[in-house]
Amino acid sequence: MPQFATVVGPVTYTPGDGAPIPIPPGRVEVDLSSPDSATLSWEADDGVVGLTAIPRMQFDEYVEDGKIVME
Repeated sequence: MPQFATVVGPVTYTPGDGAPIPIPPGRVEVDLSSPDSATLSWEADDGVVGLTAIPRMQFDEYVEDGKIVME
């Protein structure tokens, strides 16, 4: 079941072998149904949705560091 959180600090994801891309500050939908990853989605621009999966360990570190605040 999706949950919601707010990105309040620097949070990035890395597509493939590319450079890290920032997730903009603001509200995100979080799906933690997979044991090894967290799926985040957000409105990147009007009508444009951003979507990525990051390793669960990285997500948990962002939460622990206060960069992502769960609702």
